[in-house]
Amino acid sequence: MSALVIVLIILLGLFLFVLEFFVFPGVTFAGIGGLIFTAGGIFLAYHNYGSVHGNIALVSTLFVGILLLAFSFRSKTWNRLMLHSQIDGQVETVEENNIKVGDEGMAVTRLNPIGKVMVNGEMLEGKCPGHFIDENTIVIVKEVFKTYIIVKPKK
Repeated sequence: MSALVIVLIILLGLFLFVLEFFVFPGVTFAGIGGLIFTAGGIFLAYHNYGSVHGNIALVSTLFVGILLLAFSFRSKTWNRLMLHSQIDGQVETVEENNIKVGDEGMAVTRLNPIGKVMVNGEMLEGKCPGHFIDENTIVIVKEVFKTYIIVKPKK
């Protein structure tokens, strides 16, 4: 096997490692393929050309790999690949002073078993375990939690 083929196999392995780090994070086929191609290319260099050329292939592969890693950290590559958005949403919380157990309200959407409920002029997330409540049905508050309330239909 020619030296050019061995170099191309090692370069393919390093390219798959770069894909693993930047495109497919986690242990995927790119990382496993990169390991197989890189180790296989170094093995072929040892097998076909002896220990001197094998050591040269091993050291140069390690050097190029470390150089690629250092370049990726130094050149702000990560910042170019990052998503630069901010989440400015909030979790709606229930005002425990305004909503009490036993208060009546109206189902604004269908509770299936979760939906929107209007109680004391506030739009809240309501849950009705074990029931489905159609919209515009009068409901009674059974329990009040920090982010939602549990309701039951008024009979």
